[in-house]
Amino acid sequence: MVIRTLALAGAAAWSAPALAPIVPPVADAIGVPRRLPAGTSGVALTFDDGPHPEGTPALLDLLAEAGARATFFLVGEQAERWPDVARRVADEGHVVALHGHRHRNQLRLAPGAFQRDLEHGARALEQVTGTRPSLYRPPYGIFSPAGLAIVRRGGYATLLWSRWGHDWRRFITPQRIAAEITGDVSDGDVLLLHDADHYNAKASWRNTVAAMPRILEELSRRDLEPVTPTAQPAASR
Repeated sequence: MVIRTLALAGAAAWSAPALAPIVPPVADAIGVPRRLPAGTSGVALTFDDGPHPEGTPALLDLLAEAGARATFFLVGEQAERWPDVARRVADEGHVVALHGHRHRNQLRLAPGAFQRDLEHGARALEQVTGTRPSLYRPPYGIFSPAGLAIVRRGGYATLLWSRWGHDWRRFITPQRIAAEITGDVSDGDVLLLHDADHYNAKASWRNTVAAMPRILEELSRRDLEPVTPTAQPAASR
């Protein structure tokens, strides 16, 4: 009984950081921000899982038309496949951030394997875009205790999100994506969307692209300017 209790406690401790994206007090407890710093005017548009040969350019076109800047959490293996697209993200003034190299769940990786993935992804983005990423978001938003420590030792700032559009789902509509992500949006919110379908429902990026004009229009109506986060590494805990 004691052994079982200890095993359950250990498992809970190992997986607890994984709750951070959906349980704000957990994110606060481990020091991983879900929002921009207090007092920030504007919101952060963030896109995960790219680059994508169609989704990313389509979103870049819309952002350019609106004069808006965003943060792209790029995956190393996709940047290697589509280097011109990844380079365009950087060239157009958007933040190049790291989303790992192979989009793998930290809870399924040994610490050494995760560190190699992190370093591989950072090198890939730097080689392709000329920018060394300083901001990191884990695939699925899931940290392990060891993974979070490795990220911090590497000097990365971390950022999750406070609002999302669930745009990776197969049957969600552009109208629903826009409504969910802008619902009661306010200064300091970090908005999560996806510019690629490499790891989710096929062609889901099309709904994201279709939703973006509505999202940008609603942010403008509320005088919420899209801003990019300043990466400040969190203190070790």
